[in-house]
Amino acid sequence: MPSLKKRLRTIAGALVYDAPRFERHIRGRWELIRNRDETITVEGRGVRCEWQWTSNLHYCNVFPRAGRRLMRRTLSDWPVVSAEQPVSSGAPAVTFIIGHRGTARLPHLMDTLRSIAGQDLPIECIVVEQSVSLSKLPDWVRQVHMKVGSDSEPYNRSSAFNFGVPHARGRVLVFHDNDMLVPAAYAREIVRHVDEGWEAVDLKRFIFYLDERGQPDYVMQNNHGGSVAITAEAFEAIGRFDEGFVGWGGEDNDFWERAETRRATRFGYLPIIHRWHPMQPARGGVQRYHDEIAKVPPEERIRRLRGT
Repeated sequence: MPSLKKRLRTIAGALVYDAPRFERHIRGRWELIRNRDETITVEGRGVRCEWQWTSNLHYCNVFPRAGRRLMRRTLSDWPVVSAEQPVSSGAPAVTFIIGHRGTARLPHLMDTLRSIAGQDLPIECIVVEQSVSLSKLPDWVRQVHMKVGSDSEPYNRSSAFNFGVPHARGRVLVFHDNDMLVPAAYAREIVRHVDEGWEAVDLKRFIFYLDERGQPDYVMQNNHGGSVAITAEAFEAIGRFDEGFVGWGGEDNDFWERAETRRATRFGYLPIIHRWHPMQPARGGVQRYHDEIAKVPPEERIRRLRGT
């Protein structure tokens, strides 16, 4: 536990350096909220974080009430709509592809599917269940079974995504986690960017990681994982997901680095809600693989994957 003196110093620093920026922007351009030592670039409404890895908003860590205020503010602009059936009909413009296994995350998946059903333009959703048996999902969801020998076999998120793509009908693919709720305008905003000529799109600004009570535990920014969009053509051109990432973690970073060889944008302005779940197991093997892959230029990685 931090000492009382250190705690008081942290609170004082947050009040002096972070509170004025937070209070100024939460009433207007909340997308501009950042930590005091970070640099952002602004383009239109979107914000690009000019640092490599993710970071949590320090002010919201110190004052959890600020995280709750920020989540309410972002959702007032970009509400999440929960629906049992897709609210828009017609040929899908966007295909959401979700990898899944087992029953532990089934409630999270069902909530995620409801937020996808609430999109305000035609979508479809493919759930790739990488397991021994299948879960019961809503009829509107296209369920694909990627059968494994046993549920103790390591989950491979990359192979689940790749397995689902041939079943997609949308011209835009969204690779999405089974525990993330998206605003009703999420697919529409992605399509708008694709229509402007972008091939890979990451519109996340803040991810609100909820605690067991459903309140924001922390607010993450600059995260390329969890949900990313790309055209079907560009997906094939960059070599698909690298299935050498056995497990999960790191594959999103590699994928986005290769996607940036195309016309890609990561100016984010949308909130996403992450449902609470227990901490995941350690990912040492995946991290080591990512560290090795990161030494190889993205163009060479693409050549290797396309040549496989």
